[in-house]
Amino acid sequence: MTVVRTTPSSTWRNWAGNVTAEPARAVAPSSTEELAAAVREAAEAGLPVKAVGTGHSFTPVAATDGLLIRPERLVGVQGLDRAAGTVTVAAGTPLWQLNRTLSAYGLSLTNMGDVMAQTVAGATSTGTHGTGRTSASLAAQITALELVTADGSVLRCSADGTPEETAVFAAARLGLGALGVISALTFAVEPEFWLTAREEPMPLDRVLGEFDRLVAENEHFEFYWFPHTDRCSTKRNNRSAGPAAPVGRVSGWIEDELLSNGVFRAACALGRAVPATIPRIAQLSSRALSARTYTDIPYKVFTSPRRVRFLEMEYAIPREAAVAALRELRAVVERSGFRVSFPVEVRTAPADDVPLSTSYGRETAYIAVHMYRGTPHQAYFSAVEQIMTAHGGRPHWGKLHSRDAAYLAEVYPRFGEFTAVRDRLDPGRVFGNEYLRRVLGS
Repeated sequence: MTVVRTTPSSTWRNWAGNVTAEPARAVAPSSTEELAAAVREAAEAGLPVKAVGTGHSFTPVAATDGLLIRPERLVGVQGLDRAAGTVTVAAGTPLWQLNRTLSAYGLSLTNMGDVMAQTVAGATSTGTHGTGRTSASLAAQITALELVTADGSVLRCSADGTPEETAVFAAARLGLGALGVISALTFAVEPEFWLTAREEPMPLDRVLGEFDRLVAENEHFEFYWFPHTDRCSTKRNNRSAGPAAPVGRVSGWIEDELLSNGVFRAACALGRAVPATIPRIAQLSSRALSARTYTDIPYKVFTSPRRVRFLEMEYAIPREAAVAALRELRAVVERSGFRVSFPVEVRTAPADDVPLSTSYGRETAYIAVHMYRGTPHQAYFSAVEQIMTAHGGRPHWGKLHSRDAAYLAEVYPRFGEFTAVRDRLDPGRVFGNEYLRRVLGS
């Protein structure tokens, strides 16, 4: 039997700093065998178990007062099958490492979110997504996985296994850490390709008026609306024949670091100190970024540095409801007196078949709202949440929301199927915590 050495743990904090936990123990396994032994020993000792990634969730989905499993040694590509078009990677591998390794082999994920700091298991387990007309979230790109269950058993499953295995696979692709601890994931990959990005300022009314066309005509469309203004920054990513025409080093630094991070951080800090300045700052910010076009490999186009820390809430609503919901959101901001320094982010996704995916079974629009860290956010987020839930919205599992299991069971057709798998794999709730009790039930 493998004996895993655990240590007393210090306070754990997430990236945004709004969630802390005081685990009794911590362990950083370097193999599936060490991970399984750690889970088994904790369960025998009556300790709950949670695995953390890099803390990019805004909810306490990974918080525990029991055994905290850290990801930093469970990393690396374990196998690459060009013929099958798959890559198998250890669960703690950060997305930046996966992307760079794939690129070195001339391969790429089909789609991804805009942050690369997350671990692969953390990103998929909470539903991380990008924007896409036909290409879906990271979880939808999983073809197989390895899961350590509550008794320390190792379960390997895919869509091609036994009925029991396929049921676990369907649920565990986006499992919230409620079914076990993922030790490895297999993703579908494809030959690396070029993406041409076109970023362009545009009036909000034009974006809303042309929203359906912009989504239909582009492989990946997203936009950011600056509250207190009528201006948006739009981004259209489409495959191209190349050649590479990356963002220039100086111009890229000005746009992505100085304006989007450095100056923006200073503006947010000023707005937090003097809220009355926020509308004027928003007017200036919305005019700071100019149009640009560039071509590069996928991860360099899809992702961006995010150095200004914030709190976020995001809802997935039926895509046909997006324009109406955004008009309602604009009206709320205009009449409420809210002072919102962060832009509203809007993305889309096709329907998928992952039971707890926010885009399960329907064409989806994502509307995300943010507030600078340390700024009061509750009233704004609550007002936005009322709009989104009126449209049947599904909250992002890793972002702030107030929904519970009773509501979520109504908006996820396969919610009961997921909880049945949970009851079978973890009847004693070894992997439970307060957040999961709220969103999944006891």
